[in-house]
Amino acid sequence: MAEVAEIDVKELERLDGSRAELWAQNTWRPLFARLRAEEPVSYCPESFFGPYWSVAKYEDIIAIEDDPATFSSSWEHGGIVIFDMHDTNVQLRMFIAMDDPEHNAQRKTIAPAVTPSEIAKLTGPLRERTGKLLDELPVGEEFDWVHTVSIPLTTAMLATLFDFPWEDRHKLPIWSDWAAKIDIGPDPVLNAEREKHVFEMAAYFKKLFNERKALPPQPNLLSIMAHSEAMSDLDDQRFMGNIALLVVGGNDTTRNSMSGLVERINLFPDAWAKVKADPAKLAAGAATETIRLQTPIAHMRRTATRDVEFRGKQIRKGDKVVMWYNSGNRDEDVFPDGDRWDPERENTRRHLSFGYGIHRCLGARLAELQLATLISEMAKRGMTPRIVGEPERLPSCFTSGFEHIPVIMERDDG
Repeated sequence: MAEVAEIDVKELERLDGSRAELWAQNTWRPLFARLRAEEPVSYCPESFFGPYWSVAKYEDIIAIEDDPATFSSSWEHGGIVIFDMHDTNVQLRMFIAMDDPEHNAQRKTIAPAVTPSEIAKLTGPLRERTGKLLDELPVGEEFDWVHTVSIPLTTAMLATLFDFPWEDRHKLPIWSDWAAKIDIGPDPVLNAEREKHVFEMAAYFKKLFNERKALPPQPNLLSIMAHSEAMSDLDDQRFMGNIALLVVGGNDTTRNSMSGLVERINLFPDAWAKVKADPAKLAAGAATETIRLQTPIAHMRRTATRDVEFRGKQIRKGDKVVMWYNSGNRDEDVFPDGDRWDPERENTRRHLSFGYGIHRCLGARLAELQLATLISEMAKRGMTPRIVGEPERLPSCFTSGFEHIPVIMERDDG
């Protein structure tokens, strides 16, 4: 029996959830289901990103998040993604990739921009903008949902939050895509291209930042940063990192949830029929269920600051510990029938897509509002986007999302 157990462990150690093809082909679910069942804390000795620990179950992820002293987010140890960012010229020293006290000081600076009262001010314009876009969509003709709906809606919101020049808002998703490309790894050509885009983004935002700093305080993210004690005089890497965090956080995550919504609608037409029949009751639940199942940020990484035993495993100082949110969000012990999209699921808000603990996403409520607004406006119009071809997915174990989804819009009124 001992030999069998040893063979099983060695086999499980080869289950590398970071492989790009798993995400591009949407075949990652069985791997993580097996890890949750057989080896929820598993060591992968070889991968494109080097050795790392996988944490696959919900409660174990919570435990890691709850101990930031032992499991650090700091860029000094490699950062928050499986790829070691300190090995590149784009280190992205953002506040989510910091430990306290610096993390907390910078987080508190941004928080006032996404309070319930500030989000409430965005609700009316968001609904108007969403309705207008939906009314302009072709009916009965094929179009790409990602580039026609998801990207324009999230780009408009991001430009609003920054008070970004409207005529240049098309730059935002391009910068966001490149900033989030961690799967290019050590490829020197692709890393050079990534650096070019990220430095261009930083230069553009720095010019805006300096302009806002010279003006009286205004209610937009750049002005809030420019007039704060914690973020008014950041070094280049910290400035670039925090801009990248806000751009990616405000764009890629919501955009991929909006795209994932279409997949959910097509997989669960009966649930969508219920939402359309009563959007006032079910739109919010449909939004959080979509965020749970899409898990637009599939993982976060921590680095052990000391030798520690965790769930019977010996994790050494300096080891990468990768928390797979996509797996935790399907943990059967927390979410029964976890792959099912259920807008009436009672505990759907417990999902991990926004993280947990001190690093939980500041923009969570705004993301939910954008998605719930899209759902309710589609439901009011009796809209159902039918997928008519194979979606093209991102080959990324970090940003779980779509490049293209071909759809034809149907409406209940014919």
